[in-house]
Order: sequence, then C-alpha cells, then structure tokens
Amino acid sequence: MSQTDLSLYNNHPYQPGAGWVKRTLWFYINAIIFKSYLLPINQIKIFLLRAFGAKIGTGVVIKPNVNIKYPWHLTVDNNTWIGEGVWIDNLVMVTIGSNVCLSQGAILQTGNHNYKKSSFDLITGSIVLKDGVWVGCGATVSAGVTAGSHSVLTTGSIANKNLNEYFIYQGNPAVAVRKREIAAV
Repeated sequence: MSQTDLSLYNNHPYQPGAGWVKRTLWFYINAIIFKSYLLPINQIKIFLLRAFGAKIGTGVVIKPNVNIKYPWHLTVDNNTWIGEGVWIDNLVMVTIGSNVCLSQGAILQTGNHNYKKSSFDLITGSIVLKDGVWVGCGATVSAGVTAGSHSVLTTGSIANKNLNEYFIYQGNPAVAVRKREIAAV
C-alpha cells in the first residue's frame, strides 16, 4: 500500500494570478491592516482591496482581524458584512453577493489536497455566496460550493456541497434542517 510522501508535493501547476512583488506587498498589508486591530477604518480597507484588484460594492463592512489571501480573486457586492476573524482563503475566485453576512470566525476555503495521491496535490474550487446568505460563527464553506440565495449555514457547520436557496443547513457535513422564512419588516 502506498503512503503519503510530502517530499513529492509540487505546487508548481497552481498560479496565484499576480507577480511576486504584488503578492509580497499584499502579504504585509494584509498582516498589518486586515489581520490586526491596529487600523479599524473600513474605508481604508475597501480602498486597499480595490487597489489590489478586488471588486467591492457599496456599504460593505469589514471588521478587524480578517484574513484575505488574494484580493484579486474576490468580488463582494453591496451591503455585505465580513465579521471579525473571518478567513477568506481564496486561492481562486470567491464571489459574495449583496446583503451577505459572514459571522465571526467563518472560513471560506477554496483549496484542499488530494488525499488519494501520494504527492498530496492541491485541489481548488471557486466559492459563490449568492444574495442574502448567512454563514454563521465558525462555519466553513469548502472549495467548489455555491450557497443559494438566502441560505443559512449555522454556527460551526461545514458545507461541502451546494446549499439550496432559502434553506437552513446544520452539521458536519451540513444538511438541510428546514426552510428559511423571512418576515417582512
């Protein structure tokens, strides 16, 4: 029986989409401004994300201690909230709709590894969160998942398959537990 041999790992086929200077500059900006509590000014964060190629709508709120891997692989529509401690590990494109809430500690994970190969090759898949999605505290959305409009992934749950619109998902792996009904104001 074969075994995992990490000395065979080769990340060369993956291209992050920017040169080493841009990636290095973003690494330090992300560490100093986004992943810290030193500069909690939202408009500066929005400006920097746009400067590095992210498409950011109006009314977007980004709390402190947010980790964004590559802004050039990020689109966020209007009135979306990105909570404290969120990790957007976007090796490939992450598209976030309008009025989406990413609660504290949520993870959007676009990369994984092929455990069936001894070389543990990288596998990537884009994530799409449609309008009105809510990802609860400490929940994880895995590579390749699309969360349908107004779906909910509850606290601590893990989505490894697509979420249907207007359903609430819970558990690991997340399963639909009931329909989401939103009362008018």
